[in-house]
Amino acid sequence: MFVLGQFFASFALLFSMVFKLLYFLIAIRVLLSWFPVDPFNDVIRTLHAITDPILEPLRRLPLNVGTIDFSPIVAFILLTFLDSFVVGILRRLAMQFGA
Repeated sequence: MFVLGQFFASFALLFSMVFKLLYFLIAIRVLLSWFPVDPFNDVIRTLHAITDPILEPLRRLPLNVGTIDFSPIVAFILLTFLDSFVVGILRRLAMQFGA
């Protein structure tokens, strides 16, 4: 059972790192939106390719106030919730299985 506990602990760490990376990438995207950037730059295209699946569904919601888009803030809240929820469950499973 110890091995299964370590497996869940490793998954908890992996998910936590992924959620924090997504949070960081969305923050970079928000900061870059304040500056004129080349949309055809490979780095910008990669950043959009990674963050669009998170932000595009939220942009369909009425989260715009004037020219301000609040979808990144909702994405931050959702990522924080998912990080806490999913990682918490995986850590609890790891403790139950002896990690």
